[in-house]
Formats: sequence, C-alpha cells, structure tokens
Amino acid sequence: MELRQLRQFVAVAQTQSFSRAAERLFMAQPPLSVAIRKLEDEIGVPLLERGSRGVKLTPAGHAALTAATKCLDSAADIVTAARQAANGESGGLRIGFIGSLTFSLLPRLIQHFSRRYPHVKLDLSESTNQGLLSMIESETVDVAFVREPTTHPSNMVFETISRDVFCVAMPADHPLTRKQSLSLQELRDQDFIGYTPSRVGGLNAAVMHLLREAGVSPRVTQEAVQVQTVVGLVRSGLGIALVPSINAAFMPADVEFRPLNDLPESSHIGIALVYRERDNNPVIRRFIASIQHSIAEHGAKLQR
Repeated sequence: MELRQLRQFVAVAQTQSFSRAAERLFMAQPPLSVAIRKLEDEIGVPLLERGSRGVKLTPAGHAALTAATKCLDSAADIVTAARQAANGESGGLRIGFIGSLTFSLLPRLIQHFSRRYPHVKLDLSESTNQGLLSMIESETVDVAFVREPTTHPSNMVFETISRDVFCVAMPADHPLTRKQSLSLQELRDQDFIGYTPSRVGGLNAAVMHLLREAGVSPRVTQEAVQVQTVVGLVRSGLGIALVPSINAAFMPADVEFRPLNDLPESSHIGIALVYRERDNNPVIRRFIASIQHSIAEHGAKLQR
C-alpha cells in the first residue's frame, strides 16, 4: 500500500465519481479504476459500491476513508517537520550563560527568539566563563553567552553582542557616594570585593588590568565568582567593587553605583555569543539572526 493509492482512494471517495477524481488527480480514468481495484484486493474487502450514478462508500470504505485521511495528514506532518528542522525552525538549542546576564540582556534575547520560533525547545544552563567554554568544547551546549575579555579558542567563533564599561558599586553610606562620578585614583586605599581568578580571563583579569594600569593596588578583602554575589558582599559593607554598568539598574537600592570618569578605551568589557566554528545545527543560524534582529532594534550591531 502506497500513499499514492490512498490519495487516489480519498479523491474517489470525496467526489463520488471516478471521472471527477481522475480530473482532480490529473490522470486518466481507466488507470485510476485499476488502482482502486488493486487497493481493494490488497485490503481484502470492497471499499466502493459502483453504480450508474457514481460510487458510494461501503461501511469498510467509510472506515478506510477516515484512516486514509489521517495517514495522509501524518505524511504531510512528516514533510513539514523535516523541513522546519532543516530550516532551523524546530528542534532544540542548548544555551549556556553567565548568571548576571539574567538581569538584563538574556530575557530579552530569549523572548525575542521564542516568539519567532515557538517550536524550538530551549535548554538553558548557567556557569562561569571557564565552565561555558568547556561546555562548548565538549558539545554539552550549542551556544553560550560569555563575559569579555576571555580567551578565544581557535575552534570557536565569538561575536560581541553587548559592550559595557565598569562602574563603582558601594554601600549606600560610603563616603564616596557624595560624588556623582569617580576617578580611578580615588579608589586607592579602599577595601575591594574582587572576582575569583579564572584561567580563561573574565572580570578578574579585566579589573586587575585596569587598576594596575592606573597605578592602583587594590586591597582585596573578599572574592566571588558572579557579579550578583559581588554586589551582595558590597551591600554587606565589606568593601567596594567594580561591576559592569549594565547590571547597576537591576541591583538593590541600598547599593550605590557611580561611573568612572577616566576609563581608558582599552578597559571596555562586554558580552559575546560563542559557538563551535564547524557546527552545522541550523537552529544556531536562526538564533544568531534573531539576536542580530533584536540588537538592531536597540541600535547596536553584532560584531566578530
């Protein structure tokens, strides 16, 4: 039994005429009659009652019509599903991200993509830069949002999706909150909340490089991995910290943030999307295009 036979049977059953069904199928009537006879012989029961005024379905024919229609619908679904998957419009995408991204950029990008491609199942995993790069390498995730600067393995593609600068986070009662902006030199002799060092770079390397270039030797009293944890330690009064300015709007009201007025151009930080260079998953292409569209709406461009 072939789909072609089922389509022919459904056409005859719906038109109640071999001649009209043949016209619909763009074929001659005699081969159509032969095909239906062969189908009945294969099934072993008559499906049609033939008469001078056309044809009528037998009880077996009614049952066969219902089953044949479902079968043809399912075959069409197979074609649709395969084409959607090949075009990246369905399937799955495993996304890694750094925790502080959940306060700002990540929700907007995920919502934008999910609205456009509701048939793609997203699986999100939080980790550090080092963990995310390892997950990309081991193919545990398909794409990841990492903090720049970081190391760039040669088999991975990095595309900057957001650029940012450091600002100063302080307890609300800190003396420096009286100023609207600060210089790096004003951070001398302050207790610092730092970031845990990582062999792939990240915020610790960026902060230490910035302070070292300014001739400021930080007195690091505590260290943490994630930005939100660092801000929590600042809130506890254990020191000040340099944090990405994008996170300032999403932090507690009893932590004050001030911009730095003498940041060098080389101190810029940001967020990059990273994926394997030779990964041919079509959903990744759709995800990148969605990010580009979302960022373009906010006046920025994706950069390699």
